[in-house]
Amino acid sequence: MCALPRWLLRSTGQSAVVDYYKILGLQRTASASEVKSAYRRLARQRHPDLNGGSEKAAREFALIAMAYRTLSDPQERSYYDNQFRKRAGEASESFLRSDNPHAQRMRRVAAQARMDRVVDNLIEAERRENFAMQRAVFTTVSLFLSTFFVAWLKPRFWQLSGGLGRSVILALFLVGLWHLVARLREHFSRYTYQPSSLHDSVTHEVERSDKPFTRFAASSFLVIGYMACLGAGLLLGEQMYSTILSEVPFLYDTQIRPELLFYPPIAVLVIDTLHMIAAKID
Repeated sequence: MCALPRWLLRSTGQSAVVDYYKILGLQRTASASEVKSAYRRLARQRHPDLNGGSEKAAREFALIAMAYRTLSDPQERSYYDNQFRKRAGEASESFLRSDNPHAQRMRRVAAQARMDRVVDNLIEAERRENFAMQRAVFTTVSLFLSTFFVAWLKPRFWQLSGGLGRSVILALFLVGLWHLVARLREHFSRYTYQPSSLHDSVTHEVERSDKPFTRFAASSFLVIGYMACLGAGLLLGEQMYSTILSEVPFLYDTQIRPELLFYPPIAVLVIDTLHMIAAKID
């Protein structure tokens, strides 16, 4: 599947004359998950950015994208299977076989414009997906690391702040907590799924989700990671108190205070904001 047949590269821009199932290497009975898996496999192989930006790879990628867009939509797929290929094949036969130079040029221009739009849309969608994945990683890593450092150092910002400073810390905590909850809900919705019950899996054929993690696995990872970072930070703080941290009593606190919970959401808010600003500048 590394290279597409030559006849596919001679597409005239009329999607009905191309067998989308052959492009993706699928049977006509392929499920939606099989269509998506085949598209992802071929897109990774034929993406223009991974093939030196060659024109041939761009044409192949455009055909793969058009095939996926049609077969992944149930209505489009039904229309394609039942009507579109037959009607377009009969209606455009004379035009497609014409040797008129103007007709040939129109076919080339239309096909190239359509391929360019498809490639641009797919590349933009891929960039958005990569950015969403980066946000999920930044949120999780910043939560874990901030929890570790707060448990280790136990900063005394709250005790050393006056009324105004504490109001700022509390306001930042509330905004950071709302931001953290919203981000986690967004990431869970995008990357996790709820498995079907045992009864459903026995009585019905359950199609496998294209999301990578179950909600239980993601929740367990989040809770275990948070507790591990918290425990590692507390343990390291106790070990280093007698040697280093005791020399900075204005910063380090030996007691575990409730306000320490304020700082990880604030850290996540700051790091996510900086990441978004950097992404917009880029």
